[in-house]
Amino acid sequence: MINAPPVPTGQALEMLAAGWRAQRDGHLTASWMLHGRPGIGKTEIVQTLAHRIGARLFDLRLTTMEPQDLRGLPFFDMENRRTVWFRPEDLPDDPAQPSVLFLDELTAAAPALQPTVYGLLQERRVGPHRLPDSCFVVAAGNTIEDGAIAYDMGTALSDRLIHLNLTAQADDWLTGYAVPKGLDPAVIAFVRTRPDLLDTIEQGLRRGDMVACTPRSWARVSALMGALGERRLRNIAIAGVLGEAVAAEFLLIADEIAATVQLDALIEASDRTRLALYPASMHGMTALTYALINRADAARLPVIIDIMAELRTLGTARGAPFDAMPLAELGTHGFELLIRKALDNGWQQAFLESPTYAAYAAERGAAGLA
Repeated sequence: MINAPPVPTGQALEMLAAGWRAQRDGHLTASWMLHGRPGIGKTEIVQTLAHRIGARLFDLRLTTMEPQDLRGLPFFDMENRRTVWFRPEDLPDDPAQPSVLFLDELTAAAPALQPTVYGLLQERRVGPHRLPDSCFVVAAGNTIEDGAIAYDMGTALSDRLIHLNLTAQADDWLTGYAVPKGLDPAVIAFVRTRPDLLDTIEQGLRRGDMVACTPRSWARVSALMGALGERRLRNIAIAGVLGEAVAAEFLLIADEIAATVQLDALIEASDRTRLALYPASMHGMTALTYALINRADAARLPVIIDIMAELRTLGTARGAPFDAMPLAELGTHGFELLIRKALDNGWQQAFLESPTYAAYAAERGAAGLA
């Protein structure tokens, strides 16, 4: 068992980024280990880290390797009468280029390979080849308890690593992955209302199910929503990703959202006609909020700010069923995500120039929430 505290995937990315900065500045040199269920996003975390720090990613799948693939091959130097080793080309060697060495599927690697990996993780060397100081080392793997192919990690290996025990948390996944990646609004709305279905591997193992939900499977469902236009075929594929029971629940909500969310019409409508276009269900309103964030760009941002502020007041403007929905909370959450996207893209001037947002900010300030 991994007796390290659970860490959301977004926080694990922050931790690795902090570890990289500490190594870059000469304060710490360590190797890191990401433990987590299949599909939780271990590879995505490392890919994102490499992109953010401008590093070249060396992705080694250890289940496909033999010891000589890491150690290199011997060659006899006739002139000096000694054996030299030709290192493999997929190990970092440029001290001027930041790099991330990702040792994936470490716990599934053959036991014969592990002693070769020890040197990379602790001494940062294999045979005569040393990793440059600009190389950051991260390993990842599943556990036996995850139902994946895995070997127990012995103390000689585990003692060489800083362990991060990843866990899937809906809020973290939605904010840190689903929204920035622009996943389908129906997927985001469903997971927000059913966070217990983000990761169902544990329950699936208990029931003996082969198909279970993971963060990776929800990203695949998002792709299927846009890729397969024929509803019947799309639904069969989604059931093959989520399992029959969860797919039936999701598709019911997805159909409701598709029938009620009129995103383009809302954005193009005048202030007078817009009120009648809001979907009269919480699922629809949630999907609409995320769809607005996905659709936001520099040109559309002013009107999307107006819509985001207006949806908070629908309970007063339209009465039932909107007056029974937590729309003020939803609108505030939507504004937070919208502001984050604007800051990331340099669109903050739209907020500074918006009288609608100024009124919203004044309202929150008067309530002591600014």
